[in-house]
Amino acid sequence: MIIQERLQTAFQQFGWVRIPETLHAHAEEAATHNLTYLEFLDKLLQEELAAKHERYLKTRTRLAKLPYHKTLDQFDFEFQPSIDERRIRDLATLRFVENQENVILLGPPGVGKTHLLVAFAMEAITQRKTVYFTSAHDRVQTLQDAHRTGTIQQKMRAFTKPDLLLIDEIGYRKMDETAAHFVFQIVSERYEKGSIVLTSNKSFGMWGDIFGDTVLATAILARLLHHSSTINIKGESYRVKEKKKAGFFSSENRTDQSDNRSC
Repeated sequence: MIIQERLQTAFQQFGWVRIPETLHAHAEEAATHNLTYLEFLDKLLQEELAAKHERYLKTRTRLAKLPYHKTLDQFDFEFQPSIDERRIRDLATLRFVENQENVILLGPPGVGKTHLLVAFAMEAITQRKTVYFTSAHDRVQTLQDAHRTGTIQQKMRAFTKPDLLLIDEIGYRKMDETAAHFVFQIVSERYEKGSIVLTSNKSFGMWGDIFGDTVLATAILARLLHHSSTINIKGESYRVKEKKKAGFFSSENRTDQSDNRSC
C-alpha cells in the first residue's frame, strides 16, 4: 500500500495521467509474457507519450479556432481534377512554413479551398507548429473592435505571432479603408517572418475592388506573392455534388442543363 501511494505521488509530480490508468494491466502482461524490466518500462512510457501527444493536439487544435477538422486524406481529388494532387501533398510537407512562404488558394465557392486550408493547419499542428484560423470578415471585425477599445496591439499579436496564419474568404465582402489597412499591416508584419495560407473567390485582378484601393491591393499582393504558391481550383461545388446525390436535382433538370450547355 505504501508503494502504491508513493507511485501515485510520483505520477502526480511528473504529470502522468495515462500510466496510472494502465499500470496494472501492463504489469499483468509483463508477468504473463515474461517481459524484461526495460520492456515493461518502455511500454509504460510510450503509452504515456502517446497520450500526452494526443492531449497536445486537442489543445492546439482548439486554440487554432478551426471551423472543422478535416485532413488531406479526406479530400476528393478525383472530384477536382484541376488540382495537382502531387503538388498539394508536397505543400502538406510544410516546407513552405519552414521557409516563411505563403500559399494562396483561389476558386469559386464550394470547390474545397477551406478544406485544403484546414488540412494544412491540421498537419502543422501535428508538426507542433502554432496555428491560427480566421475568416477575413471576422478578422476585420475583431481588429475594428480592438481599435475602438484601444487593444489593437494585443489583437494584432494573435495574427502576427503564429507560425502559420490562415485567412479564409478574402473577397466575399468589400473592406473599408480601416479594414484594408489592418490587412496590409498583418501581411507586412508577417512578410518573410511567418507563413500565410489564404483563400479567395476573386482573381488577383479584382483585389483592388475588395480593398477599395488599387495601390494598397498591389502592395498587399506584392508581399504575399513574393514567396508563394498559388493554387487555382476550377470545378463544380462539393455542395452541389452532395445535393445531386440527395436527389435535389431531378434527371429532367440535368437534361435541361445539358441541353443548354450544348447550345
